[in-house]
Amino acid sequence: MNYTIRKFFPLGGIKRGLLLIAAFLFLTSQTTDDPVMTKQKDVTIINTTSLATDIEGYVGQTPVKIYIKGDKVQRIESLENEETPKYFDMVEKGLMKKWNGMPVKTAEKAKVDAVTGATVSSEAVIENVRRGISYYLYINKKK
Repeated sequence: MNYTIRKFFPLGGIKRGLLLIAAFLFLTSQTTDDPVMTKQKDVTIINTTSLATDIEGYVGQTPVKIYIKGDKVQRIESLENEETPKYFDMVEKGLMKKWNGMPVKTAEKAKVDAVTGATVSSEAVIENVRRGISYYLYINKKK
């Protein structure tokens, strides 16, 4: 048995091997595999691509990234989608800044009007934002 252990941990024996295993387990437990919520410095980013697959605009999904800092929405960014560019541009110009600066609890329930002429796409973006913020609040309530 001693030979087998030394075969896997030849430089320093059992103690070094156990230390390496402990370090590996610690480091892997500290990483996140959450495709929805990531952190960059003091900003939390919510990506609704996999969170809101059931929400569709006029042509298809309208995922967004929600940037949150200090429990306030910093900005909303649209992600790649199949919406008609002419109409989705209207959504980006008329809708995306509506949540900027709002506390997340207010933003989750905010009554935001759809953009005239791009109503279905607007409603899909609004629902993506609500779902993303709800996810953020749910995850942070657990901590």
